[in-house]
Amino acid sequence: MASADLLLSDPLNRLRDSIATNSPPIPTSSAESTSATDANLSLAVATHLFFPSPTPQSFSLDTPTRFASSSKPVDLRSIYFAWLKKDVAIPDYIASAQRLSEEFSAAGMGGKVQNLVFVERLDLITWLEGASEESEYIQPLVADPSVAQAGGQALATSGVAGGGALAVAGGVGRGGKTVNPRLAVIYSGERKMGDRNCILRGIKPTDFSHVRKTAETLLGRSRNKQGQNASSAANSLGANPSLVSLPKKRGSRPDPIILLSPSASSLLRMSNIKSFLESGIYVPPDSALAGSSNTASILHISRVLPSIDASRPLRFILVDTPEQFKPDYWSRVVGVFTTGQTWQFKSYKWQSPSDLFRNVLGIYVGWRGEDVPSSVKGWGRGVMSTAVEKWNNHSGVQGRWRDREVVEGIWGNIEESMKGRGWGKDGGPAMR
Repeated sequence: MASADLLLSDPLNRLRDSIATNSPPIPTSSAESTSATDANLSLAVATHLFFPSPTPQSFSLDTPTRFASSSKPVDLRSIYFAWLKKDVAIPDYIASAQRLSEEFSAAGMGGKVQNLVFVERLDLITWLEGASEESEYIQPLVADPSVAQAGGQALATSGVAGGGALAVAGGVGRGGKTVNPRLAVIYSGERKMGDRNCILRGIKPTDFSHVRKTAETLLGRSRNKQGQNASSAANSLGANPSLVSLPKKRGSRPDPIILLSPSASSLLRMSNIKSFLESGIYVPPDSALAGSSNTASILHISRVLPSIDASRPLRFILVDTPEQFKPDYWSRVVGVFTTGQTWQFKSYKWQSPSDLFRNVLGIYVGWRGEDVPSSVKGWGRGVMSTAVEKWNNHSGVQGRWRDREVVEGIWGNIEESMKGRGWGKDGGPAMR
């Protein structure tokens, strides 16, 4: 096969050329359809992508491309979707992908759009725009189909990966502008940087068995010393009977944790959750009334829960991400505020909603008069749903007496859930 035929038969290269020549492809409902009436066809319904120029050709949207994520080829639909959403923020991109996957399920298609992580998405868009001639995620274009298939199974380790074998037609970049040759040389000398996870994990295995042996020796000495101290303490108590009547010191009670949703569409965020749960008044998270807590990464709220401890309040910790969690912290999580978007749970100990809300109380807060999302309803009794009145800029906080009723209902459910999971005066539940 000739080199020109290779370029024309590759969907990834055809998409790059169509962007360079400002002749965008058209999602269609069949391989034969070429009508411009399909221009607004949803990707959840479309089955092919039609390229009108230079040679009319259609590709199935399920076609694996040379772009690989986690050593697996990404389909053409996910690539085209990432390009369409190139200018949106990461949360909006993830939410849009989730909605499109739900449309797939509703239409009975059974597929889904693959989310690309930030580094992969940035690398893909840079290559499609023609600003870079190389990509570490794109396999080289080869004539042998067996070699091409093998290349789709693993990332290329060659220095001329992906677009290094392809040239942008006419040196065209974003918006039809010609890429300066000198700038192209500078781009080709760039060194790809990984994220912190890639940096901290090398390829050379390290044997830490000597550390474990040293630790066992030190811990053994510590246990022996503790045993000796316990024996001497027992002897002291026997010699001084008056010490036996001293009251035992109350155990240290851990602070329960409440997780918020980091979604921009959430009605309750770090900026307004404290005033809502403490004062019983809802204010929009982006308003001036919300205060300056939107820059805080952790908040504290004290609340007396009579059925658990009527004499002293519990201090609750509020965060919107479990990034700093230790393994035992999950046993202290007593509530999770959610908007119904499952991507929120990807970094949780329990990533499945059914498993999560079997162990932790879920809380959904929406607008009064609006329907609860079907996803939240499908999660069962583990999620409580409540609603607040819509914000009125004219009346402000005046007349929002119903907010207090909603807040008391939330605290009542949290208290009941904590009591059922073993929280008491002197401690929390065992690690789950």
